[in-house]
Amino acid sequence: MEGRLSICPPDRLGTPVRHSLDMLTRDILHVLGTEPILVHEPAEAELVIRYASEHDGCAMHAEAFALRYTHDGEKLQLHIVANDDLGLVYGILHVSETMLGIHPFWYWMDQPIKQRTTIEVNCEPYDSPVAKVRFRGWFVNDEVCLIGWKETYPPSREVWLPVFEALLRCGGNMVIPGTDLPKTGIHWELAVEMGLWLTHHHAEPLGAEMFLRAYTGRSASYQEAPELFEKLWLEAIEKQKDQNILWVLSFRGQGDKPFWENDPSFDTPTKRGEMISRVIYRQYEMIKEAVENPVYCVALYGEIAELYKGGYIELPHDVIKIWADNGYGKMVSRRHGNVNVRMPALPAADDGGQHGIYYHVTFHDLQASNHLTMFQGAAAFVKEEVESAFEAGCTDYLLLNCGNIRQHMYMLDLVRELWLQGTMDIETHLQAFVSRYYPSHQEEIADLYRTYTEASIAYGPHADDLAGDEFYHHPARRLIGHWLQGRTSEADRGLLWATGECSFAEQIQWFEQRGEEGHASWSKWVQVCEELLSKLDGEDKQRVIDHLWLPGVIHQTGSEGLLWLCRSYIAAYSEQYAQAFVLASQSMWCYDKGLQALRLAEHGKWANFYRADWLTNIASTVTNVDTLRRFLRMQGDSPDFFHWYKEYLMPETEKYIYLENTHRNPLSDDELANQLQRYFHKQK
Repeated sequence: MEGRLSICPPDRLGTPVRHSLDMLTRDILHVLGTEPILVHEPAEAELVIRYASEHDGCAMHAEAFALRYTHDGEKLQLHIVANDDLGLVYGILHVSETMLGIHPFWYWMDQPIKQRTTIEVNCEPYDSPVAKVRFRGWFVNDEVCLIGWKETYPPSREVWLPVFEALLRCGGNMVIPGTDLPKTGIHWELAVEMGLWLTHHHAEPLGAEMFLRAYTGRSASYQEAPELFEKLWLEAIEKQKDQNILWVLSFRGQGDKPFWENDPSFDTPTKRGEMISRVIYRQYEMIKEAVENPVYCVALYGEIAELYKGGYIELPHDVIKIWADNGYGKMVSRRHGNVNVRMPALPAADDGGQHGIYYHVTFHDLQASNHLTMFQGAAAFVKEEVESAFEAGCTDYLLLNCGNIRQHMYMLDLVRELWLQGTMDIETHLQAFVSRYYPSHQEEIADLYRTYTEASIAYGPHADDLAGDEFYHHPARRLIGHWLQGRTSEADRGLLWATGECSFAEQIQWFEQRGEEGHASWSKWVQVCEELLSKLDGEDKQRVIDHLWLPGVIHQTGSEGLLWLCRSYIAAYSEQYAQAFVLASQSMWCYDKGLQALRLAEHGKWANFYRADWLTNIASTVTNVDTLRRFLRMQGDSPDFFHWYKEYLMPETEKYIYLENTHRNPLSDDELANQLQRYFHKQK
């Protein structure tokens, strides 16, 4: 095909197909330099988009599409045919990728798009395969980067369009668009417009408003006020009953925690399981009364999975049971504070019915999860876990926690292949992924993806006990708080999940060792990355900075910051306050380097992307360590903040003859720390 392309859209142009046609129009403009012409007579078009007729031989399963070709003399026509809207959407995006070269994450990876004058077409008929997983999609969760990226709150259409487009290009068909965002936002409406099924957070069953938000000051007890809960559920059903909804039945407490934490009368598994079962059956009946052919799900998450496995929960026979990994990619129950049961989270062989999984390639848990950085586990590990889930029968549903999208491209693409194909070859996939988005030095880049996991800190005995970026920040702030609150005679019990039972001094030593290990391994990895960057320029260099160097530097600076922080405590414990002040300053400078690295990835359309880093919150860690070093300076340099200068830095010839009234301008913390650092280094 050459020249200006002509397209004939279907007569009945629903909003999902209209959106995908807009995408195709834009893609053609990017590649050919001219927009296509829209015509209304199929005979006048080179590309015909239409609903299938019987003679097309298009498969009848949901979302199937086919490509068919016709010849009329010299004229070639390509027909994209399907039986439903999503089928047409996937057909259009398939043509965009295979014929125009627009890959699923073109927007998020800043894919360089090749300009052409012609489009080469393979005239072989094509029939789309059946996806391995029936319902497959993303939970856009802990999405603070998307929230803070633009000025508008809740996030606008401008933010959500590329999210949903990428999901559709990955063959996804369902979404939870955000976490507890205001109902006035565009996110739900736009997802429906684009043809996606909607589903719900396990803490927001049926997509209903949170009880305590609707009834402020009331006790959030279903036992005390079932009619108030049911009123909220009924409102949610009425609002969504005409949309494609995967109804999540669940009952957790307010704030995504077990309900019995606020109601101690439920003090046995039997009582808890009976209440959850009763609520789920009530939700089930309410939906059944209002919705034709509903699709039900039950989130077996956390404590609900444990109760179900124990035989304490009864479920309706036709629900999809959703099993969840522990947030670190392992299909076992998640850690709760310091308790880590690691109960297998897959259905037993005799557990019939439909099953699916909720899986994380990013997580936020105030402990050791990855939020700003790539998933620290190996691709082979993720492949094994997801394929094992499929073997256990979990092929009806796969909800992937995708976080803020941009940081997690490689793993999102890997799971895309798994949910479509059911299996994949790690090395083949990696080579394909790198070749799509990195025009040069592909083998060196592929090797950085391969070795990323090897640089990660192992903080526990299990294969999934690998530290994400939050490991350097939440524990660090806990250590500082515990220290400055004067509680160092006892362990910080909020860190026993990592260190086990030990004293606070031993906790400091444990984190110091992990920081030392991480600093060594990540420094080597970052050095290799920076050697590659020295060979690149322009967009190629920026892409490697954004997707490889940045996560490596966050790990490197985080582990080094943690290392110096722990050594600062050790020095202060020996009352070497000047040395502790210097070490705390070194810690702060390291953490600040991580903060500055975020700024380097905020270019062009990505301006301000990381300004709402409120979860890992590197800026908060910098402030916390700065508070610590101010505290340390007060231990030996107060009240005039001149004592350390006089003791360590003033020339001997001046120490005893200087006039105080001419030497009373104290050095700033940074100036003093820099000079003291050089002094102590010379003394070694």
